[in-house]
Amino acid sequence: MSSIAPDSAAAPMVRFISVSKRYEGTGDALRNLSFDLERGEMAFLTGHSGAGKSTLLRLIALLERTSRGQVLVDGHNLGRIRRRDIPYHRRKVGLIFQDHRLLPERTIFDNVALPLVIAGVSAAETGRRVRAALDQVELLQKEKAYPPMLSGGQQQRVGIARAIVNKPPLLLADEPTGNLDPRLSQEIMELFQRFNRVGTTVLIATHDLALIRKMDKRMITLSEGELVDPEQAGAFDATP
Repeated sequence: MSSIAPDSAAAPMVRFISVSKRYEGTGDALRNLSFDLERGEMAFLTGHSGAGKSTLLRLIALLERTSRGQVLVDGHNLGRIRRRDIPYHRRKVGLIFQDHRLLPERTIFDNVALPLVIAGVSAAETGRRVRAALDQVELLQKEKAYPPMLSGGQQQRVGIARAIVNKPPLLLADEPTGNLDPRLSQEIMELFQRFNRVGTTVLIATHDLALIRKMDKRMITLSEGELVDPEQAGAFDATP
C-alpha cells in the first residue's frame, strides 16, 4: 500500500492544486481549481446547473481522474493511486446521491451493509455497524423494510446510513435535498451537522442556497467550471 502513503499527516482533508477536467468533445468541465477543505470542516459547493459541482465530487471520490493538476485527499495524492488501490481510497469517502441509488429488492439492512460486505467485514461486525448507522439516522426500526416502502426522506436517510457505515473521515453529498421539501431538507442538513460535530469533514453540493444561508458555513462557488466569489457569480439564484 505504499502507493497511497500520506504525503503529510497535517495536510487538509481535501486539496485541489491547479485542477482541470476536460471531456472529449465538450471541453473543460473544471478549469484551474485550487482550494483547500480543512479537516473537520463543513462546506457547501454551489453554482449553477452544469457549473462542475458533480465533476468535482467525482474527482475526490476517484470516480474520475483529473486532466491536469493534482487532487490530494487525507494527505494522499490521488494521481499516484493505482487502479487496484482505488477501493481502499473509497472506503475513506462516504458518497451520498440525490437519487439514493438503493437496491429495491434488498432490505434496508442489506442496502446499508453493502459496503461492508464488499470490504469482507465479518457478519457480526457488519450487523453491529449497520444497526449503529441506522440508529444515527433514526431508522433502526426499518431494517427489515424495503426501499419502496419508505418515503423519499427516509430513503435519503438510508443512503446517508450506507455512506457512514464505514465511518469515513470525509462525506460528500451531491444535491442530497434536491427531491425533498423544506422541512425534510432541514432535517437532512441537521444530520450532516451532527456528523460534522464529531469530526467528519463534510462537503455538500447544493442549489438550496436559502437553506445553507442559515447554517453559517463556507461556500465554494463554481461558475463555468471556475472558482468565483459567490456574489459575483450570481450563485444566489436558487433555481436548478
